[in-house]
Amino acid sequence: MDSSSNLNPLREDISDEEPAPASVFATRPLRPPSTSSSEKYSPVEWTSYFDKEDDVSIPGSNDVFHVYMAGTEGPVVFCLHGGGFSGLSFSIVASKIKEKARVVAMDLRGHGKSVSEDELDLSLETMSSDVVAVIKELYGDSPPAIVLVGHSMGGSVAVQVAANKTLPSLAGLVVVDVVEGTAVASLIHMQKILSNRMQHFPSIQKAIEYSVRGGSLRNIDSARVSIPTTLKYDDSKHCYTYRTRLEQTEQYWKGWYEGLSEKFLSSPVPKLLLLAGTDRLDRTLTIGQMQGKFQMIVVKHTGHAIQEDVPEEFANLVVNFISRNRIGPHGVEIPGTWKPSQPKT
Repeated sequence: MDSSSNLNPLREDISDEEPAPASVFATRPLRPPSTSSSEKYSPVEWTSYFDKEDDVSIPGSNDVFHVYMAGTEGPVVFCLHGGGFSGLSFSIVASKIKEKARVVAMDLRGHGKSVSEDELDLSLETMSSDVVAVIKELYGDSPPAIVLVGHSMGGSVAVQVAANKTLPSLAGLVVVDVVEGTAVASLIHMQKILSNRMQHFPSIQKAIEYSVRGGSLRNIDSARVSIPTTLKYDDSKHCYTYRTRLEQTEQYWKGWYEGLSEKFLSSPVPKLLLLAGTDRLDRTLTIGQMQGKFQMIVVKHTGHAIQEDVPEEFANLVVNFISRNRIGPHGVEIPGTWKPSQPKT
């Protein structure tokens, strides 16, 4: 979930100000033409990063989940976004990873282009069941080696899928910037954070600009492709609003994070925890990390959405994790990367 707070509305560009009086003592060389705000923050299509998109219908229900896919060979890096984000949060990452592995990024229930019977049922069990159902529809009863990558809320979903042991081909788990202790402690502030956000945008460009200048995302290129699918157009108000009604799902928030650390540590697959700061580590994980139960990397100079802020570094970390643990039918070969003597399948 986006944890940025105290974001102030953007100041509209002022184009009709009176020019300052000319002065021979204040002459400056002419500047080259600058990119306008609308061009700088204009939306970018997913086709710049993914190879294809698809709608996955779940038998026995009216649920249809939207997925973006890239790559043709290797294990599947199955990406789960955070609350209020969408599968396109992993766009730039996918364009980098697809050279070494396949990537699937799913719009979770109530997000992006996915459509479900109950858009507000964001319970951990429901969302984890959705993920397994989508994987089954994509790959049948013989799925390839899968590495689940989950950011924030999506990290909790990934851990729950691993804990349920309903995905036999699960070969790795990557959790991005979510830790039980700090997540649970922050929940009392979430309604205020959500209500303090700018709620209405005259254009998609303004929403992209707000996300970057407000600090929730730090990478303009990623924001230009990821933000549009987090919005919907409100015909009655003639503006864009948020697609996901997070403020109406509070009953599920606590369930996302309670017991997360223990479930993560007990997952019987290689594990990687990526954090934006060491202050996010709780006692249970600190002990587990000291015991060598998982790999932890603190990614510097990034905000909560690590995969969007530093996508190249993020992609490298995921590919190195796959290579180190020899995940997939032949593993991912990266010269100079340490590999264990016994392959893991």
